[in-house]
Amino acid sequence: MYEDIKERFRALETTMMDPETMKDQKSMIKTSQDHAALKKAMALILELDKVTEQISQNTEMINTEKDEDLKAMASEEMAGLNERAEQLKDEIEEEIHPASPMDKKNAIIEIRGGAGGDEAALFAGDLFRMYSHFCERRGFKLSLIESSVIGIGGFKEVTFEVKGVGAYGLLKFEAGTHRVQRVPETEKQGRVHTSTVTVVVLPEAEEVDIEIKANDLRIDTFCSSGPGGQCVNTTYSAIRIVHIPTGTVVSCQDQKSQHQNKEKALQVLRSRLLAKQEEEKRLAESSARQTQVGGGDRSDKVRTYNFPQDRVTDHRINMSWHSIPRIIDGDIDEIIKELKKAEKIQLQ
Repeated sequence: MYEDIKERFRALETTMMDPETMKDQKSMIKTSQDHAALKKAMALILELDKVTEQISQNTEMINTEKDEDLKAMASEEMAGLNERAEQLKDEIEEEIHPASPMDKKNAIIEIRGGAGGDEAALFAGDLFRMYSHFCERRGFKLSLIESSVIGIGGFKEVTFEVKGVGAYGLLKFEAGTHRVQRVPETEKQGRVHTSTVTVVVLPEAEEVDIEIKANDLRIDTFCSSGPGGQCVNTTYSAIRIVHIPTGTVVSCQDQKSQHQNKEKALQVLRSRLLAKQEEEKRLAESSARQTQVGGGDRSDKVRTYNFPQDRVTDHRINMSWHSIPRIIDGDIDEIIKELKKAEKIQLQ
């Protein structure tokens, strides 16, 4: 079963070991990415092979075994084995035929405090920690690109990159406006305040995904204003890039050098332009479907975190979960699972 996937996976492994591939950095990177993209599917396929073999053995035992106790034991196991086999088939199909070609990519996430002043900035910090813990559990690598910190521990805005196969496919559901209802730490009278934070999730674009002409860019340098060593604050290491045709502006100052800041800023710019391109394509293909589960429209209120009632509600699927501390600690797998199911139904 899935012999074509197995053959392609083995071919990629062979190619990766080829000295000619190793000499060509671009070819090696592309082959490694293709290999990583199939790795999970391959593991699921191998598990399915084992389950299928167990089903075959149990079927033979039921048909030929004379010992009634052994036949009964094999029959009891069959239900669980068949259920696991169907589950594995669904997971494999999801891996090899994702809802979007972008789903396998790394992600770039931008979190900004909205209505609510300092309380919104504090909640932006909470969401950043939530995603950090989620990524840590998933084995994804998170790296900061740009941030604007407030004195009491939150973020006016923070941009970061998440590296890992399928990162965008999972985290794209976080895009939109997140609303929090709670008593702020600065509130002495115990009144519940409502604040908002916007989250934008972009598929990380590579140079092969979208072409940016040098003539279309205006690049400015300036002194970094954030915390850091002497060289961070006294040299012109911060970068601001304007993409003239679209008016898109990206700045980066959190890296150690002007070169690193420029690379990160270009990375974010490519990703924003790719996301804009994909959105225009999606709307052109289906003008009747103006919104979708996981869409990046910041005006959409996607989720409410109600602290007094210890309840998180996702408005796109009208489902709620309790235990906010657990969710803020990064346990959002169940929420993402339900959103993926809704997306699958919607795209059928």
